Amino acid sequence: MSILGSYQLPALVNEPFTSYGPGSPERAQLGNAVEELKKKSAVNIYPNVDGQDVHAGDQAQQTSPFDHKHVLTNYHLAGADLVQRAISSALEAKKSWSKSSLHDRAAIFYRAASLLQNEYRNEMMAATMLGQGKNPYQADIDCVAESIDFLKIFPTLAEQLYKAQPPFNSPGVWNRSECRPIDGFVYAISPFNFTALAVNLVLAPIIVGNVVIWKPSPGAILSSHLFNRIMIEAGLPAGVLQFLPGDAELVTDAVFANRNLGALHFTGSTHVFRSLWKKVGDKIDFWVSYPRLIGETSGKNFHLVHKTAKVRNAALKTIRAAFEYQGQKCSACSRVYVSKSVADEFIEILDVETGKLTMGDKLTDFCGPVINSAAFERVKKAIESAKNDSKTEILAGGECDDSVGYYIRPTILKTSDPNSEFLKSEIFGPVITIYVYEDSTWGPELFQLIDETSPFALSGAVFANDRTVVIQAAEELRFSAGNFYINDQCTGAMPGHQPFGGSRASGTNDKAGSITLLQRFVSPRTIKENFATIDDVRYPSNYE
Repeated sequence: MSILGSYQLPALVNEPFTSYGPGSPERAQLGNAVEELKKKSAVNIYPNVDGQDVHAGDQAQQTSPFDHKHVLTNYHLAGADLVQRAISSALEAKKSWSKSSLHDRAAIFYRAASLLQNEYRNEMMAATMLGQGKNPYQADIDCVAESIDFLKIFPTLAEQLYKAQPPFNSPGVWNRSECRPIDGFVYAISPFNFTALAVNLVLAPIIVGNVVIWKPSPGAILSSHLFNRIMIEAGLPAGVLQFLPGDAELVTDAVFANRNLGALHFTGSTHVFRSLWKKVGDKIDFWVSYPRLIGETSGKNFHLVHKTAKVRNAALKTIRAAFEYQGQKCSACSRVYVSKSVADEFIEILDVETGKLTMGDKLTDFCGPVINSAAFERVKKAIESAKNDSKTEILAGGECDDSVGYYIRPTILKTSDPNSEFLKSEIFGPVITIYVYEDSTWGPELFQLIDETSPFALSGAVFANDRTVVIQAAEELRFSAGNFYINDQCTGAMPGHQPFGGSRASGTNDKAGSITLLQRFVSPRTIKENFATIDDVRYPSNYE
């Protein structure tokens, strides 16, 4: 392929959020799209291999969490034979895709971004809202803004990787480095809670020349299917991305039966990621190359409120971090440590303002449902456990109703036990636990408590007006969170601004939307070219 110019990629600009304010044309258009999807018959969705739908045998349904009688999709499940066929044709497609220029790959990404910005915006919004239980704001920052940001930032990050070259060249020597895709194929497993995470999971490997086998979440089939369509329309060659909805264990076992697994790119629970890691490790002699394991998993994220904090700001930010999207964000705040001297004020604001939150399926509702019956039962069980815990009181919420949708009122717990299970374990729902600490315990004792109570280290925040206090918390909690916020909520990381990821039981901390993530999907080759010749095998030191 000829390259007859040194091209400059377009300047990066984050996709602006759409307000969907009262009386706006955007709200009216979105409302029409949502109503249209509500009236529409269930969409038939098939595995898509080599750009073509494949009519498989077994079927499943995606229902709306707002109304579990509303069937959004009937989708066909990929079987083991289809998985192997998809892998074989993906590896065949890789022969040409891996040789394509970055600028040709970038053009596909930019075309997809344009389609999402325009023709598909409202359709994707409606699919994400009804399919995954989001309101307009939560859907917009996810399936539109963040997805477009990933589409635009990955080409720039790849370009930075390619530009990194050896700093030294001896006389008569030219040293070069090239970023090859990794051996084999990438297996991407995406979650239900963010359409943009599916975009990140599949596109980070693809931009640097890899091919991807993609198993989407059963809770996000409609939006995932739509994104796959967008990539096909944008010009992604057949076979580069294979869309395989199906039973998680069946698809995974079929993938792991192929020796050419090059990487696992995963977002989901810690338990599942560890089980996948073990399966890979148990077969270490089987693989053609060592599979790379990249995962972003669970969290038990904290807000630490000091006595010098702007209390109302801390309380309102905590409500947003805990109850936006019903707490179904891996970064959601689920534990709060608040100074005794401001605890009463903080809790009162939390209680009053949480009570104002509306819940339902209107465009204006702040809260919606949890994703499915399993999530509903899990969170309900946690709340019931809190009711029976002598050291825990329910300050607000706790009501659960699944008669129509999977609704749980935002729930505020307060515990007197610093080692309470409610401060340790991820619930992944609209439940937050408060622990009031004595002002005198601020320091190493409190920091150790926050750091060691939970096995996770994803996100956290400190609220304080005293700069010395801020510095102390940031230093002492350095390894307690991969994303650390000062006087801001522990959610809302943006590509290009706050690369996201955590360590310990929260994942491999490869930072979505960053160059460190792309590095996991390249296998560099060093090239040395010598323009000089020699006419003697001996070195000067060999002579007498």
